[in-house]
Amino acid sequence: MSKRWTLDDIDWGAFAPDRVDPDLVPVIKTAALVEANSADYVHYLRNVFDGDDAFLAAADQWGEEEAQHGAALGRWAELVDPGFSFEAALDAFRRGYSLPLDAETSVRGSRAGELIARCVVESGTSSFYSAIRDATDEPVLTEIAKRIATDEFFHYQLFHKHFKRYRDQARLSRLAKLRIAVGRVQEAEDDELAYAYYAANVLPRDAHAAYDQGALAKDYWRRAMGVYDRPHLENAARMILRAADMPPDGRLANWAVSGFWAYVKWRRDRLARSMAKAA
Repeated sequence: MSKRWTLDDIDWGAFAPDRVDPDLVPVIKTAALVEANSADYVHYLRNVFDGDDAFLAAADQWGEEEAQHGAALGRWAELVDPGFSFEAALDAFRRGYSLPLDAETSVRGSRAGELIARCVVESGTSSFYSAIRDATDEPVLTEIAKRIATDEFFHYQLFHKHFKRYRDQARLSRLAKLRIAVGRVQEAEDDELAYAYYAANVLPRDAHAAYDQGALAKDYWRRAMGVYDRPHLENAARMILRAADMPPDGRLANWAVSGFWAYVKWRRDRLARSMAKAA
């Protein structure tokens, strides 16, 4: 299957520097590195799904599209900041952060569990780029974010299709599926985003700067959470419920959506207060 778009499809000449939100630029630089690092994830998935040729072909395609996302975001970041080198930042990120590439089985306990986790990730990224699309007035970033959000939704469908192949085989309880999904949501706070933020935004200014995961994660999330409105998180929450084989509609789903939105607003306000106090 060919990619749905290429970098040549982006109207780079429409770039409008006066419409760039400076607070969003560090977030985009960070996202560029995480997206571009897909080769490690493909390697890991190839280990976990060894022998499943249909899924391996899909994983390779997914990896190519994720790498293209990183390249597009990185090129935009270089337009905004000519002193920023996407390749140099990506190299620094890869030197400091890596996945457990020697793993031969899923860290989720089963192939079905791994696919639930992948669906959760794609739920988050689809909503994230949809939020960026709606938050920015810069036309090139709007176009890139729109294209990436669409890709991520298709990736969600791809992983969910393969999850259904493994669902009965794994015999996971509904609670076990939900635990995997919630656990993967919580892992958004892990080292990957903090280190990507460090490699993209701190090291280019000071090659000897210390890595402070907690402070960097706070700075990243303070900026990133500012792009969301309720509809973006509502879509993500319902996609996550569906990934865990839970009803995406109804009273329980509505409660989960409201709780998710309330948590993000609380977290966003808390981070803003924390950064203001530190300043």
